Amino acid sequence: MAEKASYEFVEVKSADILAERQSLWAGFTNATKYSIIAVVALLVLMFLFLV
Repeated sequence: MAEKASYEFVEVKSADILAERQSLWAGFTNATKYSIIAVVALLVLMFLFLV
């Protein structure tokens, strides 16, 4: 037989949400920074070897 689904609702604090969003933002900005560095490095290498 199927079991009855139950949901437990817990209180979510704004500090928890803020900490999670700050860590996500830090990860996003790091990924963006390293992506820009990689693109610039690729363009420099293309300039050096293809021109």
